[in-house]
Amino acid sequence: TDWKDNQLSSIVIHYLYARSFFPERPTDATTLKASQYFSDQAAAHWRSFGLYEQAMIGLAMHRNQRSDIAGAILRSLTDRAIVSDEMGMYWPYQRGFWWNQLPIETHTLMMSLFAEAANNQQAVEELKLWLLKNKQTTNWKTTKATAAAVYALLSYGDNWLSAEPALHITMDKQATQIRDAQQQAQAGSGYFQTSWSGQEINQAMATVKVRNAGKGVAWGGLYWQYFEDMDKITAFAESPLRIQKRLFKEVLTDTGPELISIDQQTALSPGDKIIVRIEIRTDRDMEYVHLKDMRASGLEPLQTISAYQWQGGLGYYESTSDVAVNFFIDYLRKGTYVFEYPLRVVHQGNFSNGISTIQSMYAPEFSSHSAGIRLRVDEK
Repeated sequence: TDWKDNQLSSIVIHYLYARSFFPERPTDATTLKASQYFSDQAAAHWRSFGLYEQAMIGLAMHRNQRSDIAGAILRSLTDRAIVSDEMGMYWPYQRGFWWNQLPIETHTLMMSLFAEAANNQQAVEELKLWLLKNKQTTNWKTTKATAAAVYALLSYGDNWLSAEPALHITMDKQATQIRDAQQQAQAGSGYFQTSWSGQEINQAMATVKVRNAGKGVAWGGLYWQYFEDMDKITAFAESPLRIQKRLFKEVLTDTGPELISIDQQTALSPGDKIIVRIEIRTDRDMEYVHLKDMRASGLEPLQTISAYQWQGGLGYYESTSDVAVNFFIDYLRKGTYVFEYPLRVVHQGNFSNGISTIQSMYAPEFSSHSAGIRLRVDEK
């Protein structure tokens, strides 16, 4: 055996990390010799391991007065981090069932490293921001992950549970009602809500100003609910979750099926086969997403039995109803997805194709919809 080669294992890294919590406890000579050897191994081979192990090694090195190695690990992690104004600071975490492939536990360990070894307050606040933004659209999978996240949020950085100073919200002449709602805010989270009926709403209320004088983060949503003709609804894509829908007419040619894009001038006939193509884009991971795709009354689905589907890298449960097809997506990873499903033209006439709406059930403010078009079905 060449003792300079990488002899580290996960259990040894755990030992170095766990032992670093108790520097005052004496170590016998034999154990000390082994501990020093493996500490040197960690200093030489930390690059061979994943994020979780690197954070453990970094904390162990810092507590054992090896600041040069801890500093090198911190610089490497900082260089590889993804930082954005909205999402904070994070890394492209591994995902799996092993102990070192759990994103929340890995992230909270990173918070410990940057708070203790780097004393980097700005990085800690950005790490906390990602932890909350992650919870906005996904769930913390286990009690262990939840406990680790709550402990990290309460232990490091500024106190985000403080309700002072409160958000200053200005909206026309509604300051008193908003302040009354804020006084009833939920302890800890600061959540509150208020609403107005149709007679109380005026155009000036469309302008809302929010000022946050505190150190913590805050976000919220303003919802306008009203009725509108289906054909007058325009597309909305100003959201981290976006959807685009297109219709194609499938035509058989000598070279095989050909797709022709359908617009409001396209003439259709009973018996024509239509392919619905839906494109979904998201800039973050989301869970529990619902997509409702409406269809014209002159069209009928070719697939009527509800079932779990896998298409274009996306898994979803497809459920067909009288007016729409519903897609229930358990897990939507960051990226772009395109999938299709067929319909058949069965009646002639002039039909509204309706709209398609996608929404995160965990964070309803993340939603988008595509505009509908009118379909003209002529006699064969």
